[in-house]
Amino acid sequence: EPVTNQWMYHAVADTVLAHSLLRAQPGIDTNKVGMMGISWGGVIVSTVMGLDDRFSFAIPVYGCGRLFDLGNQYGRALGNNDVYKTIWDPMLRMDQATMPAQWFSWPQENNFSLDSQAATYHAGAGPRMVTLIPGMGHGHGAAWNRQDSYAFADSITSNGAPWCIQQSLQRSNNVATVTFSSTRPLDEAKLISTTGTGHTGSLTWNEAPATLTDNGGGSYTVTATLPADTTGWFVNVLDGVLVASSDYQ
Repeated sequence: EPVTNQWMYHAVADTVLAHSLLRAQPGIDTNKVGMMGISWGGVIVSTVMGLDDRFSFAIPVYGCGRLFDLGNQYGRALGNNDVYKTIWDPMLRMDQATMPAQWFSWPQENNFSLDSQAATYHAGAGPRMVTLIPGMGHGHGAAWNRQDSYAFADSITSNGAPWCIQQSLQRSNNVATVTFSSTRPLDEAKLISTTGTGHTGSLTWNEAPATLTDNGGGSYTVTATLPADTTGWFVNVLDGVLVASSDYQ
C-alpha cells in the first residue's frame, strides 16, 4: 500500500493529532503532556518521539526500534522489509527525540529484546531512565498496575528530570560499578545477569544482592561481582517498590 494508506502511518499521525487536540483544550498545561504506549504501542511511542517534540516525556513499554534482526517473529517479518527499515524503524529518527524517556520492560520480554531496546535508547538525544523489572510479565495490566511509570511522570512534570539517572557505568574484570543520582532515597540494589546466549527473552536471568553505597547528596554507587561466563547484565536500585535500572550490558 502507499505509505499514507498504511496502518502505522495513521497510528503515528493520530497520536500527533490527539496531542494537538489535547493541547487545544482549556485548562491543559501544555508543558505537562506526555505519552505512554504498551507493546506495539511502545513502538508507536518510539516513532512519535522523533516526530513530535512537543511532548514533555515519553514512556515506551516493551516496544522499541531495531526489530529487523530479532531472533523471533519480528525478525522474520521485518528482516527483509525495506519499508520498515527505511520509513518506520524508530531508530531512523531517535536522534531527534529530545524529551525525557523511561524505557520500561523486563528481562524475560520475548517480543522485544533488551538488545534492541538498548540500541534504541542509546540512539536517543534526551535524558533517559531505564526500568527493567524481573518477572513483570507482558501486558497492559502488568505495566499500568505498577507505580513506576506514574513516579517517572510525576518527576518530569514536577522537577523536569527523571527521579533516578545513571551517571556512570564501569566494568573491571568481573566487577561492575554503577553510579546513580536520585532524588528519592535508595534502599536496595540487585544484580540481574545471565550466562545464556540468543534472544534475551528466552534466557534464564538470575538475581543477586549488590552493594549499595550512599555517597551523600543524592549520589549512590552500586558494586556487584559478575558470575563467571556472564553474557548479559544490569543492576537495579530500589526505592521501596520503585525500580531504576542501569543500561543493559
